[in-house]
Amino acid sequence: MSTVARVFRRRGRFVGVAVAATVALAVIEPSAAWAEPGVPLPPNQLITDTGKGKVAEADRDFATKVRLAGLWEIPAGEMAQEKSNNPRIKKIGQDIAAQHVVLDEMVRNAAAKLKIDLPDKPNEDQQGWLDEMANAEGEEFDQIYIDRLRAAHGKIFPAIATIRTSTRNDTIRKLAQRANQFVMTHLTLLESSNLVDFAALPTAPPPNAAAPASGGGAAGAAGAGGAVLSSADQNDPASSSLSLPLIAVIAVVIAGVALFLSRNLWGDPHRRRRRRYRSHY
Repeated sequence: MSTVARVFRRRGRFVGVAVAATVALAVIEPSAAWAEPGVPLPPNQLITDTGKGKVAEADRDFATKVRLAGLWEIPAGEMAQEKSNNPRIKKIGQDIAAQHVVLDEMVRNAAAKLKIDLPDKPNEDQQGWLDEMANAEGEEFDQIYIDRLRAAHGKIFPAIATIRTSTRNDTIRKLAQRANQFVMTHLTLLESSNLVDFAALPTAPPPNAAAPASGGGAAGAAGAGGAVLSSADQNDPASSSLSLPLIAVIAVVIAGVALFLSRNLWGDPHRRRRRRYRSHY
């Protein structure tokens, strides 16, 4: 091998090790890489925004909550940039505040189209959180900022899903779609601070083990008949026969492994003798 070739080969190995080390660092220590601030945009033609469809009280309440979120999270993000000594917290505050400016414009446009009255200042709880942040400095501020925003996003996240899947109005549907994407991004940004105490977060309610005795239509049948369906499947020959192909595949694999082991571990005695004979020369 020529000298030039050896040099390029050594450089190639160095670059490969460097890339592998970078990837390993990002996997082992996620805080080493900045969280992605971008929010994905759904294809606009798939979600209309005409204002058509009945606007329920839940839709109006949802628009109000989106507006309130911006009214306190924008100034909170501005405080994070001014009061924190942690560059990561500063960046999180900058990204979340900037994205809430965009979301706030969306909800105000939707409210104007649907004649929904929106608040113009945070509610009492939100103002209290802002006062906490205003009176804190350094690491204390960082913890309060992350704790308050993570808790708020955890509460609004399921509410957005409910509106997204139930609203009859296409403008509210599109707003919920965008809000869902923003909130998911914000959750990721907040958690990238490594300050979230996951053990202190509220747990999900247990699943409803006992289905209601009454219920109509397909929903009632699905809820009340789940256990009966499982029992019926066990006694259904057609259902049981579904496992036969899987059993056949497992049997073939076992047979192949057995054949491979038998040929390689024990082998043909004549072949062993020939190998021993050749080894003398």
